[in-house]
Amino acid sequence: MVWFGDVHLSYDRPILKGVSFTLRPGTTKIVLGGSGSGKTTILRLILGLLKPDAGTIIVDGTSVGPLSEEELRDVRLKIGMVFQEGALFDSLTVGQNVGYRLIEDGQLGEEEIEERVREMLGFVGLATHYEKMPSDLSGGQKRRVAFARALVARPQIMLYDEPTTGLDPITATTITDLICKVRDLDGVSSILVTHQLRDAYNVARTFMLKKEDEYVTSVVEDMSTLEGTEFMMLREGEVLFEGSPHDLQTSTDPYIREFLS
Repeated sequence: MVWFGDVHLSYDRPILKGVSFTLRPGTTKIVLGGSGSGKTTILRLILGLLKPDAGTIIVDGTSVGPLSEEELRDVRLKIGMVFQEGALFDSLTVGQNVGYRLIEDGQLGEEEIEERVREMLGFVGLATHYEKMPSDLSGGQKRRVAFARALVARPQIMLYDEPTTGLDPITATTITDLICKVRDLDGVSSILVTHQLRDAYNVARTFMLKKEDEYVTSVVEDMSTLEGTEFMMLREGEVLFEGSPHDLQTSTDPYIREFLS
């Protein structure tokens, strides 16, 4: 689904140094690391917003590095992105924000767009907020609207860049539950960039089920039994660790132990 092969990128200093990893279909890769370690850069490379100096990046079978801006459009249609602050348009209603991508794409009619938007708002628990303005929303609600907007085009891959930044723990859990909901109910592959261990562990140990018309959340306490979620830790642009939640917790690497403490 997403493959990095020996990817290098530098500005005035090296940002990524030989990064390689695979995101398998229907799984979540949680990327940890300190500030400036290159976490968000990985997301920008997947979207084609940056070009690697060396190495290969493949998204859904397509090498994105050589693509033109026009050619990248088809790749980006397969990807949804949730930014740190939600990044809503203040002058548009919630419904217009969520449907913006579909409106710009011009492939669907007004009625179909509204139906899709209302479906996504219901998915994130904001079915009654279609006509509201962003100024009417709390921080957590804005983040959920951003989720709905990212999902409205039915992407195969979701990218999350510190999606709980600035949120209280209860609201942050609402957001991580949505990440699990998208992964487990829709089979969407995802990369979560975060420095919040609480959020990372919540995503790793939580899975969602749908029973009739209700969503059921289950939490696994024994992280050694988990499948479908992998951790990757960056340090100064290099992959220091990649493996299961259990392997991360039991690592004896001094940097990892300090990061987890």
